[in-house]
Amino acid sequence: MNADVFRAFSDANRLKILERLSEGELCACEIQDNLNITQPTLSYHMSTLQKSGLVNVRKSGQWSHYSINVEAVNDVIAYVSSLIPKDERADVKSDRESIAH
Repeated sequence: MNADVFRAFSDANRLKILERLSEGELCACEIQDNLNITQPTLSYHMSTLQKSGLVNVRKSGQWSHYSINVEAVNDVIAYVSSLIPKDERADVKSDRESIAH
């Protein structure tokens, strides 16, 4: 697992960005709307998220559109899950199931 992934998770603004992107693809201006950060600060956070592989970027003219890289997020989930001792993994699964209901 790439340490850049966990670096991406270590900032409150990047977590907010990921939460916004969980709703679907957004352009930079839409991401910045609800965050009290400047455009250069947003660019820095987006660069960090792209470097980690958690976020995809699609260029359309002068606009950049961002989305969650689902495969990368699934890799993170699999990695973190692999850290749980085997005899305790069933408990985590049942906890997840109870949260979903």
